[in-house]
Amino acid sequence: MLGWSIAYIILLLSIFLPPLSLITAALLMVPVLIMYVKLGTRRFLVHYVVSLAVVYFVASLLAGWLGALLVSVSIFFLPPVIQMGNLYKKRAAARTVLTAGTLTLLGELLLTLVVCSMFGLNPIGSIKRSMMDSVQTLPAQVQGLMAIDMDTLVQLMVQMLPLYMIGFSLFYVVISHWLARKVLVRSGESIPAFKPIKDWMLPKSFVWLYLLALILEMFVKDSRSMVFTVILNLLPLLMAAFAIQAIAFLFFVAHVKRWNKTLPIVGILLLFLPPAYFMFSLLGVFDVAFPIRDRMTSK
Repeated sequence: MLGWSIAYIILLLSIFLPPLSLITAALLMVPVLIMYVKLGTRRFLVHYVVSLAVVYFVASLLAGWLGALLVSVSIFFLPPVIQMGNLYKKRAAARTVLTAGTLTLLGELLLTLVVCSMFGLNPIGSIKRSMMDSVQTLPAQVQGLMAIDMDTLVQLMVQMLPLYMIGFSLFYVVISHWLARKVLVRSGESIPAFKPIKDWMLPKSFVWLYLLALILEMFVKDSRSMVFTVILNLLPLLMAAFAIQAIAFLFFVAHVKRWNKTLPIVGILLLFLPPAYFMFSLLGVFDVAFPIRDRMTSK
């Protein structure tokens, strides 16, 4: 565990280095999660506190405020680690671990916004100004091609903040679970994995929710209403969920037909193309709504 403590120290110190930050920032929860599962509570606290003390000391030598900032970042990611680690010890299903970790991290983000507002800060306004500055840096030709004016575009981007927060939480928890589970299983821990992707299936209620959102989108025109904001964030989430469901269907087809995995792999690559992404979402809707798999299996 000393090696994982050293790895955690290096990861924390490197998250503000531009060439490495995109990679190391996504791995922050992994060493702590491994230590929490492998060590008892007291030994984990010793490793964790000592690691933070080293980080604080080294970072403070570079800049007085940097040490406190890195410690705050570490503590921010600690609750989802504890939540996921406790579920690992109980041998909970991977889906339960993913849900609990994502909700915990998302709750922390929401709590951070509330606390900032209570202290007179305006994080939403700061985000809006940052987005406005980013849009203004675009070439004039690109800005001229925008179908809507800049203020409306930035307002819509701010309204999609819940979507960004959900995506951020899900990304961190999925990466952390995937890597930490691999290490823990190799070290002898018995931690349930996700079902094979060919067996993934969304609840049918998602289809009705998707249809309801599409209907409301046609009638709700007030861009500042709460219903509009909910639809603006809900539709992309559902489309992404159904696109992943379509990939699962392709893996199922390849399994039933005894093909190689070229088809689903090509499908994954096509997800990055907007027209194909929309078609995959529709395929996912049909896979959930109709018993296509049952008919293929019976044949």
